[in-house]
Amino acid sequence: MTQNTNLKNDRREIFGWMTYDWANSAFFTTVVTVLAGPYITALAQNDVGKSGVVLSLGPAGSITADNLFTSTLGVSIFLQVFLLPLLGSIADFTPLKKKMMAAFCYVGVISSSLLFFINGSSYLWGCLFLLVANICFAASNVFYNSFLVDITTEDRRDSTSSYGYAAGYLGGLIMLVLNLALIKFGSTFGVDQGLAVRISMLAASLWWGVFAAVTFYLVRSRSPERIVSGKRLISVGFIEIWRTMRELAGLKYTMLFLIGYLLYNDGIQTVILNSSIFLSQELFVSKGLDSDPTFLLGIFFVAQVFALIGAIVFERIARVIGAKRTIITCLAIWSAIVIYAYGFLQNSMHAWIMAVFIGLVLGSTQALSRSLFSQMIPKSRESSFFGLYEISEKGTSWIGNAVFAVVVGTTGSYRQAILALIVFFVAGSLILLFTNTAKAIHAAGNLTPEEAAKLSK
Repeated sequence: MTQNTNLKNDRREIFGWMTYDWANSAFFTTVVTVLAGPYITALAQNDVGKSGVVLSLGPAGSITADNLFTSTLGVSIFLQVFLLPLLGSIADFTPLKKKMMAAFCYVGVISSSLLFFINGSSYLWGCLFLLVANICFAASNVFYNSFLVDITTEDRRDSTSSYGYAAGYLGGLIMLVLNLALIKFGSTFGVDQGLAVRISMLAASLWWGVFAAVTFYLVRSRSPERIVSGKRLISVGFIEIWRTMRELAGLKYTMLFLIGYLLYNDGIQTVILNSSIFLSQELFVSKGLDSDPTFLLGIFFVAQVFALIGAIVFERIARVIGAKRTIITCLAIWSAIVIYAYGFLQNSMHAWIMAVFIGLVLGSTQALSRSLFSQMIPKSRESSFFGLYEISEKGTSWIGNAVFAVVVGTTGSYRQAILALIVFFVAGSLILLFTNTAKAIHAAGNLTPEEAAKLSK
């Protein structure tokens, strides 16, 4: 199980890799998580009324102003379930991984930037731009995550992944501060709240594109060990998906971890994607008040600060008790968070408390899961396996988001919808509890972090 460590652990390249988290987290936090949901929902509600029908689906029901945003994300994520594994499979057997990452990155940047022009009754165009941007965001992350294996050895994965997430939260935090200032004080300069929101979404999108250029400059392209030629890329993709699934079936504990991860991270992503609209509806709209974008940005400012802290602190804890036990601890806290949101959240102070705990366990759960999974992947199969992993990574909650939208649509209650997500955390924790991560790492032909650290001395 010796490893070729050539061209790995280069500080310059690791910095470039981390910069992409710094770049795209501003988009995810500002656009997807905070502003787009309440903004598009408000436009739709102003047009057709609260709970008014936006699109009739016949026997399948209808899309209302209340669940338009969650339905948009649901369609985006449904498409990703089929697209992301295909992209990962293509990248492993062509020298195109870096180019494909850049292409999806900048198509996403353009689509997100077009949200600036959405106003009045054009909210359906906004949904389309958001759908494309979210797909491209997730697609670029397939290649981004797989580069973690290319640039680090096993003993550096937890720290590199955690500091990458920390960089992302810091970047998102800076963008939130700037957006908060614009929305709060924009009227002083003649910028109304709607325009301030649209400028904020544009700024976050451009931030993504500008800083991503640093990543593409510093991270080196790698040639795959085996290049498939003489076939169309789509054919290569489908052939390699089938091969990946067969490999995964033979890696019992890797498959078990992936199932558990798909469940618990689906719950995490659903909470994050819908938290702004949950707070907006429960603390403002349900009480006959207008939603306050400044308050929502402040909430996510606090979450970003504590996510930065949590990513670093829990990485230290993982060094003592291991990544698996640390993740399970974080999932117990996630379960407590959704119970708190359902039964106890009544005012803004409660929301601030919830934001603190969400932040503490957000980055840590995702960063440690990413690094742990990267150790369970067979060599030269990184993109293919991360294509499956990305189905429930940042911004790609599929089952959870569908459950949330259905519960809101049938009960009209955002509280019941968020409580329903506890199933994902409990089920994911139980599966992870019975996953032998050391055996998973060895079965993939890799070293555990402890073994790699001994070899590097």
